[in-house]
Amino acid sequence: MIQALPKTKPVTFTEFGEWKPEAKYYELHNGVIIEMNQLLGFHEWIILFLNRKISSEYIRLDLPYGIAKSVFVSATFPE
Repeated sequence: MIQALPKTKPVTFTEFGEWKPEAKYYELHNGVIIEMNQLLGFHEWIILFLNRKISSEYIRLDLPYGIAKSVFVSATFPE
């Protein structure tokens, strides 16, 4: 089940980062906080595949990168 949480005004990335609890999965879409289900089954296989491909590339290029189990990512620049 995916559920948008009620909010009177759009939430900024910074506000979302300060609010986000650790126990559940949430995403911020166009200023709206959406509760997400935990990834299971095939989605986990996709994550594993992408992790292996990306990791092998930054290792091959000898770059100082790593992939954490859970991350906080912005597709745009924060305010």
